[in-house]
Amino acid sequence: MTYTPKSEFLNVMQERGFVADCTDYQGLDEALLKGVVPGYIGYDATAASLHVGHLMNIMMLRWFQKLGGKPITLMGGGTTKVGDPSFRSDERPLLGPEQIQANIDGMGQVFARYLSYGEAPSDALMLNNAEWLDGLNYLEFLRDIGRHFSVNRMLSFESVKSRLDREQSLSFLEFNYMILQAYDFLELNRRYGCLVQMGGSDQWGNIVNGIDLTRRVLDHEIYGLTTPLLATSDGKKMGKSANGAIWLNGDMLSPYEFWQFWRNTTDADVGRFAKLYTELPVDECDRLGALGGSEINEAKVILANAVTALLHGEEAAKTAEATAREVFEKGGVGGDLPTLELTAEEVGDGISIAQLIVRSGLAKTGKEAKRLIADNGAKLDDAPLTDAGLMLDAAALSQTVKLSAGKKRHALVKLAG
Repeated sequence: MTYTPKSEFLNVMQERGFVADCTDYQGLDEALLKGVVPGYIGYDATAASLHVGHLMNIMMLRWFQKLGGKPITLMGGGTTKVGDPSFRSDERPLLGPEQIQANIDGMGQVFARYLSYGEAPSDALMLNNAEWLDGLNYLEFLRDIGRHFSVNRMLSFESVKSRLDREQSLSFLEFNYMILQAYDFLELNRRYGCLVQMGGSDQWGNIVNGIDLTRRVLDHEIYGLTTPLLATSDGKKMGKSANGAIWLNGDMLSPYEFWQFWRNTTDADVGRFAKLYTELPVDECDRLGALGGSEINEAKVILANAVTALLHGEEAAKTAEATAREVFEKGGVGGDLPTLELTAEEVGDGISIAQLIVRSGLAKTGKEAKRLIADNGAKLDDAPLTDAGLMLDAAALSQTVKLSAGKKRHALVKLAG
């Protein structure tokens, strides 16, 4: 970014590493200086929770609101029925209306932690694009909106091209997605005066389409601002762990497991992640990132506490830290660890240790659990596990047992009741 912004929002975004590209830095900067600017990010309701991969853009909306903007969280009640083909190798499974609404309700719990919704000028709005998409007349839409889109240009977008280059089918249904998303921006501008769409850099083509359409139909100037697609310093996709997605809803991933994900950040990522995922001052983020030796571990605890407190609250962050210290430093059990409760019927005459490792989430399959044991990576009550055929009966589980996979992942198993 060569442009030096005058607005506080763009300054903070640049300083903290949020900006990948902007369609018009100067135009957006000047708009931000004139007053409250509504800006949106769209979220398709493909799961019951958002995950860590969404968190950078949620933090962007949070800063946008803190610095005077009006954030709009646009839920894709309409577009989820189609599915975004961007950079996917296959078509998304189609969801029914009840599942889409249930997913929107689940995602809303997360936004409420980061944004303030209400009636004030810079209070956030939660909207659903089904509001204008569900009632569209197809022929009118083709005539009024479809005529503004060049198929030649749409085929040139990287998200479409990458799919076609791999000779993978792109359905007409999915091809329509980018037209619908562009129409979202037009409608948000027309109905709510929305001036900027934000999103990951993989959304650049969709954002540019919306700006172009709005200019043609309404003759309004609007803007796009994208964030970099983030990978960890070791090249892994941000937000994935050995056990799958790092969900933001507490009922899908416990606050302790969320805290532990951030505590396990690679040394080289600490400073960068502190800038993106916390509100710690930039100088403090740089200081934390520059630490070495055992001090970097304390920096990771500060990072984990700050990120967890924003999502789950200060108390949950403190409890997670206390549990981690109990487990790692004192060899204790830690009451906040993920817990698998089994009924006496489930245990029966005995249940295999490999099955317990899988059911407690420490391995995905029995084969993976047995390999973990064979590689000396599993422990039972802090003692090395060597027998993959070990069976535990109800008597053995009458006291809570602790399972460990490696040094950092633990779970408790106990009898219910």
